[in-house]
Amino acid sequence: MPIKAKIGTTGLIAGAFAAGLVAGPLVAAWAQDGGRAETYRLLNLFGDVFERVRAEYVEPVGDRDLVENAINGMLTGLDPHSSYLNPRNFRDMQVQTRGEFGGLGIEVTQESGYIKVISPIDETPAARAGVRPGDIITHLNGTTTQGLTLQEAVEQMRGERGSTIRLTIRREGSERPVEVSITRDVIRPQVVRFRMEGNDVGYLRMSSFNEQTYAALRRGVQALRSQGGTNLRGFILDMRNNPGGLLDQAVQVSDDFLEQGEIVSTRARRSEDAQRWNARAGDIAGGLPVVVLINSGSASASEIVAGALQDHRRAIVMGTRSFGKGSVQTVMPLGPNGAIRLTTARYYTPSGRSIQNTGIEPDIEVRAIRQAATPPAAREREADLRRSLRNEGGVNTATITPPPPINLPANILEQVLREPAEGAPAFDPTKPETDFQLQQAAALLRLMPPGTNLQRRAQR
Repeated sequence: MPIKAKIGTTGLIAGAFAAGLVAGPLVAAWAQDGGRAETYRLLNLFGDVFERVRAEYVEPVGDRDLVENAINGMLTGLDPHSSYLNPRNFRDMQVQTRGEFGGLGIEVTQESGYIKVISPIDETPAARAGVRPGDIITHLNGTTTQGLTLQEAVEQMRGERGSTIRLTIRREGSERPVEVSITRDVIRPQVVRFRMEGNDVGYLRMSSFNEQTYAALRRGVQALRSQGGTNLRGFILDMRNNPGGLLDQAVQVSDDFLEQGEIVSTRARRSEDAQRWNARAGDIAGGLPVVVLINSGSASASEIVAGALQDHRRAIVMGTRSFGKGSVQTVMPLGPNGAIRLTTARYYTPSGRSIQNTGIEPDIEVRAIRQAATPPAAREREADLRRSLRNEGGVNTATITPPPPINLPANILEQVLREPAEGAPAFDPTKPETDFQLQQAAALLRLMPPGTNLQRRAQR
């Protein structure tokens, strides 16, 4: 066993390496390079530390836990988005990517430490059980939700189809807590919600980019064009707090609104791995104006769509600066041992901009809440994360072409309000009438003269 001899550590570690868990193929590759004494010395160091921890830690630790933690430490030490996915986490990620899972069917947020229902999804167990918008979920199976993160609470509510969970709910107007027992079922979340704002503006809310997003968006636009008819003034594409997802879905969504030109490009470590995606003819919006809403929670795939539509001046981007995640992660399966998620490229908008650590700046900044004399702590963005990648631009900044001017008279843009009036009600996701940014997006579309073409200046 030459690998055992080279590593010079326990049979367990050498066996794991030889089996290809981490270092087997790496050691072989290094050997082909003529050998690297320093690399072997460091692998020896790892084996020594592993054996010390295994033998002397205050409590027994499983070998798999130690190795998985070591792999995860290696990956998370690179950047905030590279990580190891054990078999369970890998399955969960695949479920989220497919866009269906076992659960209850409710959209939730967090408020005052508890879980608040934004809306039950139609025709799901939660809707049939009578869960209502605004309900506060205080307990899950008798255990308080206070102190849980939103993700932890969501994971507890998900589960196998046919299993049961008991929710304790605090409901406005009820003196006593409401107990609800719900049997989980297969849930297909509405990744794209749509409705008419008044009778002349189509509103589409995209919550993530999974395998269902592109098809759901097309259905939504077609339904709204049918409902609005000749009264339809334009569309609002709401990607606020959309954390992103699949790159191919972001490309297809962008392509749906563009007739031609580049959508996005990626550049990897090796120049031959660079890729570029271009739009094909066809605009599902029929040329009607589009306003894109973003905020600091809009990341990754959301920023690809916003950047592409902004650079081509196909849409006016409104809201606040986006998160600033300009990197691409590739998921690499490891057979029965899960997978690794590794940052493999940076992406660039059509004009050549990298938004890594900078984000997409809106064409019109509109704040969701009034700017206080002492502003609250800023929401964390990509630039605030430890070990976030630098923004290296990727091109000579002199070659970056900024988006063309918005093809609208200045007096129209000046009528858009930039923050709520003093004393305006606070934003509540269960009450659309409190959504100031949405109100201003709809107002802008109604101010535009019929037949407005936002791209006209770009085509000159």
